[in-house]
Amino acid sequence: MAANQSPLPTSPRFLSALNYATTLHTESRKGTAIPYISHLYSVAALVMESDGSEEEVIAALLHDAVEDHGGVKTLEKIRSDYGEEVAAIVDGCTDDAPPEGQEKRPWRERKEEYVTHIASASDSVRLVSNADKLHNARCILRDYRDIGEAIWDRFTGKKEGSLWYYRALADAFLSNPANTFLAEELNRVVVELEASS
Repeated sequence: MAANQSPLPTSPRFLSALNYATTLHTESRKGTAIPYISHLYSVAALVMESDGSEEEVIAALLHDAVEDHGGVKTLEKIRSDYGEEVAAIVDGCTDDAPPEGQEKRPWRERKEEYVTHIASASDSVRLVSNADKLHNARCILRDYRDIGEAIWDRFTGKKEGSLWYYRALADAFLSNPANTFLAEELNRVVVELEASS
């Protein structure tokens, strides 16, 4: 960060993205009463703690906006409000953005394509995606400890598909890490999930 640049937590762009994400994501996390925004804050914190740039941290806050709230229209708003670099990272973290009124493609097809894509994605996309998947995996493990096998009923891919997906992603991040700690930490959590199940 340049010496004359505001610290990230008080930058107007960051505060704007924080407000936009908080306003957009008013839902709860799957199967819980936990506000969804907690996930976005956590992913942004992981990126910030990994020396992510302002664009990467803003993209972390907005990484689910396109997929969950408005598709291509939302991506265009992000591009207009936060710039091409943020939009490119968000787009790279999105597994499907169907036109308004259309359904997403089948779960397995989307996830296989995403795993293939992430292996050669930019460092910024892999950093944000790795932080996203790490936080998700930690939450799954925490909830698994509380409710056991019932956790898998929350997910479209159920147990087998979900474990396949997280293992494939952990392997992809390990083979080409944007951040070694995040890649190794995701693998550690996935190993624990695999051993528990």
